[in-house]
Amino acid sequence: MLVIPRATEKAYTEQTKNTYIFYVPADATKQEVAKSIAEQYNVTVKDIRILIRKGKATRFSKGKHAYPGKTFRRDRKVAYVTLSAGDKIRIFDEEKVEEGDNK
Repeated sequence: MLVIPRATEKAYTEQTKNTYIFYVPADATKQEVAKSIAEQYNVTVKDIRILIRKGKATRFSKGKHAYPGKTFRRDRKVAYVTLSAGDKIRIFDEEKVEEGDNK
């Protein structure tokens, strides 16, 4: 199963609570997501919460004189995965840049 890490400010804030955010397929269950993340990243999943974010409404035009319409972007399923203490996922770790003397 393809799980895509979500790299946003909120995701980095949740990382301090040992919670990681992923986009998952629309038909995925909690058990499937937990198993997939445990296998892919070699971590122990403690808790998982799944939600569906509704797609935004967007306007479109059919031409100069046609009546403009409205359509919706696709819905996204998001999983909040809490790992057991001591486990980390390296994708979200920031690389530390060492500053040297540039003389």
